[in-house]
Amino acid sequence: MRTRTIVLALAVLVLGAMGGAMLAPPPANAVSREIIQIQQSIAQILQNQQDLRTDVDTRFASMQVLVQQSLTAQNQLNQTMGSLQKTVQDAVANSGATTSSTTQQIQGISDNMQDMQARVGKLSQQMSDIQSTLQQINAKVSGGAPAVQGTSGAPTGSNPGPDSSANQPPGTSSQPATPVQGISGDTLYSNALRDLNGAHYDLSRQEFNDYLKNFPDGAFASNAQFYLGEVSYAQGQYSRAIEAYDGVILNYPKSSKVAPAMLEKGRALAQTNKKVSAAREFRELIRKYPGSDEAKKAASELRGLAPSH
Repeated sequence: MRTRTIVLALAVLVLGAMGGAMLAPPPANAVSREIIQIQQSIAQILQNQQDLRTDVDTRFASMQVLVQQSLTAQNQLNQTMGSLQKTVQDAVANSGATTSSTTQQIQGISDNMQDMQARVGKLSQQMSDIQSTLQQINAKVSGGAPAVQGTSGAPTGSNPGPDSSANQPPGTSSQPATPVQGISGDTLYSNALRDLNGAHYDLSRQEFNDYLKNFPDGAFASNAQFYLGEVSYAQGQYSRAIEAYDGVILNYPKSSKVAPAMLEKGRALAQTNKKVSAAREFRELIRKYPGSDEAKKAASELRGLAPSH
């Protein structure tokens, strides 16, 4: 009996010692090592993030410089073309000579420059959107409370559309400032050109129509009307193309796109076997714009319409 009591007492002591060992807190040095490892991991993550932010900022600054240089160059070229056009007009006024061909070509160059300016303006808008996104990321990473911004970089609650005066290319002061669902007229026109060049014809047609609907007096209105004809021509819809070209000729008689529209209208008429009407259109083009590139092409088209002997 006494032996049993002694054995039970020893067993209780052993179990108590084991339980105490299990319930006792871990050594302080083990806890310290885990905390140090966590702190090191956090420090490494923050350092990587800072390095990434620095790299992005550097690249973004370089892109901004390139965009600004492009805008400056376009502006200077536009001013030069304006001066050249004025010089030609003065020379015509002084000499009384007819230089409609030269004026037409200069106007065409100016028109192409406006297209380029629209593309540069779109790039500038995209850069602003990227900068806005980076600012939001930096604010969130820094633990701040940034204002929620839209794609144009404006705080929510303000006008969501981009500032057309800031994004409007030089030389397009007649462009309406009213945005279309948050998109400026220049951006809408540039998108339409991009989709036309990418053979996304249905989307391009919709965008050109949207431009004409919302910016009927815009700087690119006659261009948009002309390119509607180009879209239909590319899709083999020649009757529809003829209607679009007529829209340029009738509605924008002073546009540099009138001669190209007459040329393309004649070609579309020829495609529909209306050779007499096509020949009439080519002759009218040659009469109105003698010496122009379009007139030369029209003369070539006329020779092609002539019956072979």
